[in-house]
Amino acid sequence: MASLREIKSRIGSTQKMSQLTGAMHMVANSKLMRAEQNAKKFQPYMDKIQETVRAIAAGDSESSHPMLEERPIKRTGYIIISSDTGKAGPYNNNVVKAITEKVAERHDNNPDSYDLFVLGKIGYETLIGRDFHVSNYRGGLPDQPDFASVKEISHQAVNTFIDEEIDELYIIYNKFVNILQQDVTVRKLLPLTESDVQLTSTDSPLAGYEFEPDKESILETILPQYAESLIYGALLDAKASEHAARMTAMKAATDNAKELIGDLTLQYNRLRQAAITQEITEIVGGASALE
Repeated sequence: MASLREIKSRIGSTQKMSQLTGAMHMVANSKLMRAEQNAKKFQPYMDKIQETVRAIAAGDSESSHPMLEERPIKRTGYIIISSDTGKAGPYNNNVVKAITEKVAERHDNNPDSYDLFVLGKIGYETLIGRDFHVSNYRGGLPDQPDFASVKEISHQAVNTFIDEEIDELYIIYNKFVNILQQDVTVRKLLPLTESDVQLTSTDSPLAGYEFEPDKESILETILPQYAESLIYGALLDAKASEHAARMTAMKAATDNAKELIGDLTLQYNRLRQAAITQEITEIVGGASALE
């Protein structure tokens, strides 16, 4: 059984850990609020550029672009969004598990049939440690990322598809639902599917507009920007999920630490009471012996 000194030391160290996890919980909560705001502010731009792409691509049956054309699948690209730091519960493990299952299921673990574009240090180190082939890596992303922070890797991924080095492009990330729920999402980015370019009832008609120089030239410019915007939007969503997962994990760690402190304190008091009782018994026994 542990001594009083050992239990007291454990209580002290657990209290310090509780203070640390409590501070991390509050920081993650603050970052989550900003991350949610960033994702909401970006959504109107995403809606408008998607509406424009739909109107141009669907309004002209002769419109064509490599990003709209399906071709035989020889090589697949995956963009994986993870975090640069840990202590976020299952956030990174879920993403790594998803890409591991995809590679095993669709590529039979053949590195020649896929490319990985990884965002986040934890995902990169984990995948490299498991002998995955990583084509590009971007770490050190800010907690509130701007478009420039992912421009290089998103531009490379899109151009790799346009240049036919890969034949399809997916993105794997944690989609933010609420504070307690973040769903791992595997979304096909390229080629754009029929649902991406099909007009909906809420889209405003562009039939009365004239396009200069022509629709083909506009698609040539706007489609890569659209695909890169999808990647950035997913990153904003993933960052909100990361902060929510870390906040939940740190809240659980703080609660567990407080519960452990309570158990240790009770154990400490019982041992201390037993020691005092034993000392009193020894004193009384010694006095009785002298009589």
